[in-house]
Amino acid sequence: MRLFVALSLPADLRSRLCALSSGLPGARWVDPANLHLTLRFIGEVGGHEADDVDAALSGINGKRFSLTLSGLGQFGGDRRLRALWAGVEPNEALDHLQAKIETALQRAGLAPEKRKFKPHVTLARFKANPGERLQDYIVERSLFRAEPFEVTEFVLYSSYLAHKGAIYAPEATYPLI
Repeated sequence: MRLFVALSLPADLRSRLCALSSGLPGARWVDPANLHLTLRFIGEVGGHEADDVDAALSGINGKRFSLTLSGLGQFGGDRRLRALWAGVEPNEALDHLQAKIETALQRAGLAPEKRKFKPHVTLARFKANPGERLQDYIVERSLFRAEPFEVTEFVLYSSYLAHKGAIYAPEATYPLI
């Protein structure tokens, strides 16, 4: 089972993000139902490990908070451009929640995450580099800013690849108080 921890996005925000999904040839746009903000990628785990992950996440006490998506950016450089994303305005509560999740998962036996947490929502992926078109696209939409939304929970998702792309299924939901 392949797992990750994420924030789900409200339907109106997913619709707003979908409105950005045109005007960039070669982009493979993320299905609106799959838009999320990853807090921690876990990867392949067995049944007992999945139970340990669930138990660790169940022990997290966190507070609700407001979050705002703002700006667009890219992962990867000129040679290997990988993704277009919507950014997140700096948010201490989000960083604190992510740190709690990381600590809980390490205590459950998972290896530490090597990459620095960079909160974002992936909008599109690329097989070929769109070159300057991507920079133009980002500049034209540089003022993107969504309305703040209330984060009331985080979710443990499983994912598997189907012929049409990744399918994500919520395995457990953890409320924030």
